[in-house]
Amino acid sequence: MKRLSTALTLGFALFAAAGLAAAQGKGSAEPSKTAAGKVDGAFIRSNAAKTPDWPSYGLDYAETRYSRLDQINTGNVKELGLAWSYDLESTRGVEATPLVVDGIMYVTASWSVVHAIDARTGKRLWSFDPKVDRSKGYRGCCDVVNRGVALYQGKVYVGAYDGRLIALDAATGKVAWEKDTLIDHARSYTITGAPRVVKGKVIIGNGGAEYGVRGYVTAYDAATGAQKWRWFTVPGDPSKPFEDESMKKAAATWDPTGKYWEAGGGGTVWDTMAFDPDLNLLYIGTGNGSPWAHSKRSPKGGDNLYLASIVALDPDTGKYKWHYQETPGDNWDYTSTQPMILADLTIDGKKRKTILHAPKNGFFFVIDRTDGKFISAKNFVDVNWATGYDKNGRPIEVAAARANEKPGDSVPGPFGAHNWHPMSFNPQTGLAYLPAQHIPLNLMDDKAWKFNENAPGRPHAALGWNTAMFANAEPPKSKPMGRLVAWDPVAQKEAWGVEHVSPWNGGTLTTAGNLVFQGTADGRMVAYNAKTGEKLWETPTGTGVVAAPMTFMMDGKQYVSIAAGWGGVYGLAQRASDRQGPGTVYTFVVGGKAPMPAFVDAKVGKLVAGVKYDPALVTPGTMLYVSNCVFCHGVPGVDRGGNIPNLGYMDAAYIENLDKFIFKGPAMARGMPDFTGKLSAEDVEKIKAFIQGTADAIRPK
Repeated sequence: MKRLSTALTLGFALFAAAGLAAAQGKGSAEPSKTAAGKVDGAFIRSNAAKTPDWPSYGLDYAETRYSRLDQINTGNVKELGLAWSYDLESTRGVEATPLVVDGIMYVTASWSVVHAIDARTGKRLWSFDPKVDRSKGYRGCCDVVNRGVALYQGKVYVGAYDGRLIALDAATGKVAWEKDTLIDHARSYTITGAPRVVKGKVIIGNGGAEYGVRGYVTAYDAATGAQKWRWFTVPGDPSKPFEDESMKKAAATWDPTGKYWEAGGGGTVWDTMAFDPDLNLLYIGTGNGSPWAHSKRSPKGGDNLYLASIVALDPDTGKYKWHYQETPGDNWDYTSTQPMILADLTIDGKKRKTILHAPKNGFFFVIDRTDGKFISAKNFVDVNWATGYDKNGRPIEVAAARANEKPGDSVPGPFGAHNWHPMSFNPQTGLAYLPAQHIPLNLMDDKAWKFNENAPGRPHAALGWNTAMFANAEPPKSKPMGRLVAWDPVAQKEAWGVEHVSPWNGGTLTTAGNLVFQGTADGRMVAYNAKTGEKLWETPTGTGVVAAPMTFMMDGKQYVSIAAGWGGVYGLAQRASDRQGPGTVYTFVVGGKAPMPAFVDAKVGKLVAGVKYDPALVTPGTMLYVSNCVFCHGVPGVDRGGNIPNLGYMDAAYIENLDKFIFKGPAMARGMPDFTGKLSAEDVEKIKAFIQGTADAIRPK
């Protein structure tokens, strides 16, 4: 942790100048030919009683990720061994939770590629590549990831990175139908989340709030792909008719002098959803404001509905029912898109139907899911933007945290106290298990910001970012942290916790065997006692893990699987593991004897040396590097590189010929943007000066 903290601090200091496997199993049976044809709403509900299959992203409609299987338990988990592994042929982030029904596993890799795998043997049945244009990877903030698929009546549904929703035949992988979900192709919309199917409708949202988009969620007919309804999360141009009464209500909480609609407003629904069939309510979590800076988005203030909120919709019509806003007037990229869980709790002697939620802002919320009323909130990590929540469910803000007149650490920062990495809830222990974290970052308002204006020093402005804030205009003072937290939502306190060596650890699975499983950033899969936090078993994974594990029963045996593959926004430029393997699915069983695939050591070469440069160009090169390169490649020679290489450790010939790589270069096929028209030959010389100058500055004497 000390090494990571030192490297991060040094890296941030440099920005001050810028102003800111093959199958190994031996199954005897073939996978079922029904190919998930039995999966519908009734099946998902009936499966929840004993959970032999894993038919939906969060296992059940309540998204509990609590398996009732107990064949693997605290007594025998130490005997887990590999049943098989499967190469996802991916070098970027893997965030998917595999689904398993009828002996077939469905999982996605980066670039939205879908794999169907024989869950008995680990052999490929089919794969589908939606052929996303690799050169457009920059249109998403947070790696070219995908969190998984949905199953329904013999079809597999995937949201492609470029905004298409695609239905595949579950038996063959052939396209059944395809729909473009985007409302404006001139703006950087993406899809990274897993669809959900509710009452015969495929529900999907989009990402893109860093770039300047308007959030919405859409329902499509599962059989035909016909659009059934769409609900916008924030109001549009007030000079035009509002789509419905909820948008009229929202508009009253935005200041039109800020022309918020020009930057879209944000509020994208890029991850969490849950469904209560008894209440007939679909719950969604909404994202951050666009731009981040409240002072630019809505100069005279206002709550800016429905940013950073949990919203209940009628799944039949998409009509707004109620909302609870967790971060009014969001000013810190505090999305509420983190996974929510529906749970029935006894609070003050009364049974309550609740939603459990631990969003980016650092507070663990319990709200009533029948009407959205606030019950309680308590911070599960250190925070410096609010001291708590009042009885009405509004944050008690620290005024200085909103001012942003000078650089100051945002705690938690925009990476979140808890990000998309799934949490789980075990009704036996009464505890929720979540990966908590802190990644240091300080923010300061960019008073001169204008929508889509590319200016050196503005974070990733050349690639379309519109935050209206400078990042790390001075070195942060806070320290990085990664932690597995077992949280009691009734008492609103931590029951136990486990410290990790880094932030950005994987999601969790909990089971009736009194276990919690989690993958880690430093490349391990670990099982803990769900009541005490005692570590009971671990195995290496050959790469950092960010996704959540799952479990299923097949042929009388319980299996546990994880899709491993380092990435996500933090994993682009940072890593905590000394290994850098390909995306891989690992499936474990008690007594498993299959050999692990070969692990590959991460290659970190020597600091680049010998590139000629003019020292006077280092400072302007720093500015250009911030606005074009830093979020993907990190600080040259300071960061280690994540799933994208650090330029400070590249061969000198690469840096000397940098123009050949950034102008229609060969790496475009792997996700590198084309900077033609965005950078000049003179700009390239400045960036080269920054890269070599930084390497020279930190080289041991």
